[in-house]
Amino acid sequence: DRPAGTLRLNVPASAARLVLPALVPPFLVAYPDIRLDVVVDESFVDVLASGCDAGIRYEERLELDMIAIPIGPRRQRMATAAAPRYLEARGRPVHPRDLLQHACLRGRFASGAMPAWEFQHRQEVVNVDPGGPLIVRVSGGVDLAVDVAIAGCGVIHVFEDLLKPHLASGALEPVLAPWWKAFTGPFLYYPGRRHLPTPLRAFVDFVQARRAD
Repeated sequence: DRPAGTLRLNVPASAARLVLPALVPPFLVAYPDIRLDVVVDESFVDVLASGCDAGIRYEERLELDMIAIPIGPRRQRMATAAAPRYLEARGRPVHPRDLLQHACLRGRFASGAMPAWEFQHRQEVVNVDPGGPLIVRVSGGVDLAVDVAIAGCGVIHVFEDLLKPHLASGALEPVLAPWWKAFTGPFLYYPGRRHLPTPLRAFVDFVQARRAD
């Protein structure tokens, strides 16, 4: 019998944008009797308590007593950028602390936490908490923040992969590129049960096979 049923995944918005698009279409083709129910959530809830079968998280957010396997790109970076017209008008930051004098476009988690912007150059690590004209929810407002940056209204700091098309087109220019901080890519994590639900087992096997190719 072909694997069938519903697989419920709890994922951050970044994974929904940058990881799942390459995996979901071929998975649905390979397993037409499985339905994916994807919950995009930045609140870092216990995936099991939320009724999900598995989650995608970054290393610092992984829960104990869970099995974690790599999923998606293994190296990612946070990138900082601004529109040429903004940089012409306000000048180009040369050190992360210069951002404290700039209009910065910020993101906020569902919990209300607004993460500092993290930078690293060689052994120097700098975290800054700049102000600015716009705050968006990380789970759904990043596209708006990118559009506002392109319009010349401020400096943005998000996943590099989200900015690549705009950097390539010249709509945005890199800011503080030597300071962009790299980090390990995300993990699919799930309970360490001996017998996994059939849809979850199929997805785990699919992810591992894609990594082996």
